[in-house]
Amino acid sequence: MAVQPKMKKAIFLVWLLLVPAGMWFTFQTFPPHFSGQWLHIFAFLTLTSIVAIMPMVINNTPIFLIQWVSLATFLSFGLFVEMIFAQAAVILLLLRLRIQKEQYFRIPLNLIMFFLVSFLSGVVYYSLGGQTGPNLINDPHSLWLAAVYALVNYSLNQVIITFYLYFIYKSKESYFGKDFIVETITTFITLPLGFVLYMFYNQEGLLALLFVAIPFASLSIIFKLYYSSEKINEYLQKAAEIGHQMAERLEVNGVIDLFIQKLSEMLPVDYAYIFDVVNEDELQLVRRIECGARVQTEIAKFKKNEGISGVVWNKQKGYLYNSKKEWKSYSKGFVPADAESILAVPIVRNKNVIGVLMLASKRKRAYEKSQLMIVDILCSYFAVAIENAKHYELTKTQSERCALTKLYNYRYFEKVLNEEFDKLFQFERKVLSLIILDIDHFKAVNDTYGHQSGNEILSELAARLSKLVGSRGTVARYGGEEFVVLLPEANKEEAFQMAEMIRQAIANWPFTLHQSLELTQQQIKITASIGVATAPEDAEDALALVRHADRALYVGAKRAGRNRVAEYSTC
Repeated sequence: MAVQPKMKKAIFLVWLLLVPAGMWFTFQTFPPHFSGQWLHIFAFLTLTSIVAIMPMVINNTPIFLIQWVSLATFLSFGLFVEMIFAQAAVILLLLRLRIQKEQYFRIPLNLIMFFLVSFLSGVVYYSLGGQTGPNLINDPHSLWLAAVYALVNYSLNQVIITFYLYFIYKSKESYFGKDFIVETITTFITLPLGFVLYMFYNQEGLLALLFVAIPFASLSIIFKLYYSSEKINEYLQKAAEIGHQMAERLEVNGVIDLFIQKLSEMLPVDYAYIFDVVNEDELQLVRRIECGARVQTEIAKFKKNEGISGVVWNKQKGYLYNSKKEWKSYSKGFVPADAESILAVPIVRNKNVIGVLMLASKRKRAYEKSQLMIVDILCSYFAVAIENAKHYELTKTQSERCALTKLYNYRYFEKVLNEEFDKLFQFERKVLSLIILDIDHFKAVNDTYGHQSGNEILSELAARLSKLVGSRGTVARYGGEEFVVLLPEANKEEAFQMAEMIRQAIANWPFTLHQSLELTQQQIKITASIGVATAPEDAEDALALVRHADRALYVGAKRAGRNRVAEYSTC
């Protein structure tokens, strides 16, 4: 949730005008009640600091359980001391959370909130007749007033947080969610600790702080460890799910896209880079994602131990950098200047590094060691999925392509032709044209120059066809010296023009033979006859379109003298 720069400036101004003056007013109106008890004050401040730097992080939200210490401090030393301690606790908490520069406005924002909560709840308490240092054991009325103070304190805190969310952060999410429920429950569970601490302190002095602080600190540590283990288990479960999803993808690009997408959902990723090991001593960048968008740039290859990725490859282990100063000396310059945290992990398959993944965030300390472990596991899944996808693509290519010309084969052409006719029947296409060409006197070429030279001509012709047609249609080897070009949304006139261009590209430019029977490089000229038919004008089904284009080829072009284009006609 972004906060506008003007709002940030306004927050600092409000703090400057409100908090210092309010603290001075509080000191004058509600002076502190202690005489020479500096050791006691220091002890309570220490306890406050311990609680502040040990927040319970639940559902990625730090739960700040300072209310019970604030209650005991308020009852023991008065409003001004409690207010000072609360301000110190806020600063310590935000320092502990290591907020970034753009989040510095949260310091005055939270100081304002805690000042208002402390001041208003204290005023309510004193207005109802409450006193500093009450006897809660023998005076039930004082106990009720202390409970009212705690309730008002908590309620004001929630009201101000709600105001912040809706009017400063412009959040449209409901405030009364899981975080609110957890914080409410933990607050009301720990608030009795404040009463116990105050009453125990009145009886036993500083010894009470040890008996209360140590169990609470231990409880915080247990909560933190429990939450960390739950978080790791959640990551592991997500990693397994992502692994299954990647295994279902059959294309390399699909696997890479899904991998980066899922990583970006799990972790704070502003920049992502995937490197591929192209030989034994070089890495090449194969995917570059910056701020969610793919960037197409030419970047030099990296050697082993060169750059961050080269170090990861050479050491065959992951690295985690919390800030730019830790990795700047290793970088080769392609990482954006505003990147701070970097997580780099080798992609390993069968104990061999086949690539390197590098993630970067604009925030300092954006990644944790546990996340390094999870990404390492995900890279193992990724390596398997990539290898499977490569095998699938290779098998698919071999089944769909002609080994000699690298064009699509008849099987693939037939599938595409049927699909295009389905679109024609469903009115997704208006027209569909087919070009069939056959090299003239190709047998004579083979007999004169050899079959290897014939293969060279077929390969060069395939390259010319692919370049001429481009993305406008599908080029395939129909069989022997015959080729087909399928042109969606091309009428007969447009198809005829394309066929004429193809005829001229064959007839006007010689073909180079490198492996002829003469054992010397030669150039020969060949021609081709071409037939054109269009659906639905000439045919109502796929078989008829092929038959009519073939008829145009042999009747209209071959019989008419070859080296010409003929279109299908019923005449």
